[in-house]
Amino acid sequence: MDNRISLFTKNGKNYLFPFILITSLFALWGFANDITNPMVAAFKNILLISNFESSLVQFAFYGGYCFMAIPAALFIRRFNYKKGILVGLGLYSAGCLLFIPAGDAMAFWAFLIAYFVMTCGLAFLETTSNPYILSLGPDENATRRLNFAQAFNPIGSLTGMLVAKEFILARLNTATEAERLAMQQTDPAGLMQIQQSDLDIISGPYLLLGLVVFCFFVVFLISRLPRMVAADSGAYTVGQTVGNLLKNKRYVWSVVAQAFYVGVQIMVWTFIIQYAELELGMSKSTAQGYNMVAMAIFVTSRFICTFLLKYFKPSLLLTTLAVGGGLFTLGAIFIHGIAGLYSLVAISACMSLMFPTIYGIALKGMGDEAKLASAGLILAIGGGCVLPPLQGLLIDHADWISGLSPVRFSFVLPLICFVVIAAFGRWVGKKNF
Repeated sequence: MDNRISLFTKNGKNYLFPFILITSLFALWGFANDITNPMVAAFKNILLISNFESSLVQFAFYGGYCFMAIPAALFIRRFNYKKGILVGLGLYSAGCLLFIPAGDAMAFWAFLIAYFVMTCGLAFLETTSNPYILSLGPDENATRRLNFAQAFNPIGSLTGMLVAKEFILARLNTATEAERLAMQQTDPAGLMQIQQSDLDIISGPYLLLGLVVFCFFVVFLISRLPRMVAADSGAYTVGQTVGNLLKNKRYVWSVVAQAFYVGVQIMVWTFIIQYAELELGMSKSTAQGYNMVAMAIFVTSRFICTFLLKYFKPSLLLTTLAVGGGLFTLGAIFIHGIAGLYSLVAISACMSLMFPTIYGIALKGMGDEAKLASAGLILAIGGGCVLPPLQGLLIDHADWISGLSPVRFSFVLPLICFVVIAAFGRWVGKKNF
């Protein structure tokens, strides 16, 4: 009991309730991430657009993070965490509600705007919530506290996957792309009716999500939350803070490591389906089942790793799991058949600790500078914009590699990412950060 209280007690005040409230946001943005990923393929089939055009869903999604991370950090530095959360929830809800006029207009660009607005809100929430969680208790428990909060993120992700599978993908018209192209010539009015129905199916869950997020907005609006303003708040200008951060090697290398982590996470979860299809001949729906198993393993591992942080240094666990992730990646590259797919799924057990641990290492002891520093770690999500397309290029063009299929060879990129993360963890351990 004492350990549980000390985790959320600081200066004689107990912050368990605000911790629970802020932790609920982690599931909210996890849901948004994983209800959206399958929509790339859905929009391609519904609107008969190219793979490049459909991939703009991810560009708009992660673009919102990159665009809004710095403004969000400046906002919460000027005001406070609660106001940052309210702005984030407002933008999140507005982006979801924009799906209704986008669907009515049957305009892909309107959906992209909706995704962009939505993730501008998510950028506010992540930039605000992560350092806020770190401050809701003693500094020595900050990384453990953030890992516990982050454990609810993949629960939201799993829920988003299920909603996408059961309430969107399973309800879309089963007409193939070839059949739709034929209808475009012979029955354009019938095709338009199918497209409108499919877009309404996509918009429905986002409408409900927008209403749920608005309810959270009201709850946070009426709740009393601690301000958690550092003693030196306002002591530095933005320029001075940025200068201090750039001189902080621990912070700079944490941002680099975080970019590689986000890249490896999205690569592994994106290309499980291609691996299962091309290596084992599975259908997309069967392959998606393995993706959901990977997420379940990720969730379970997050709770286990959070418990282990009571007994091991974060840098040691980070290094160990990065090495484990690299070994499983080697298995996915060199082991044929179902065992190779099992190795790929097992990587998720090793990724669970990484994002919050790197985050906690980067912001440890930063005080008010954490508000701006957190923006750099959210900008690191840009690693998810760059690395997956590079892996896709390898799958398309790496047929010159002798003895390895292109899809298996492409996992050299995740392997490199784990090497970088392991090196970072070892460096942090040696510096005793």
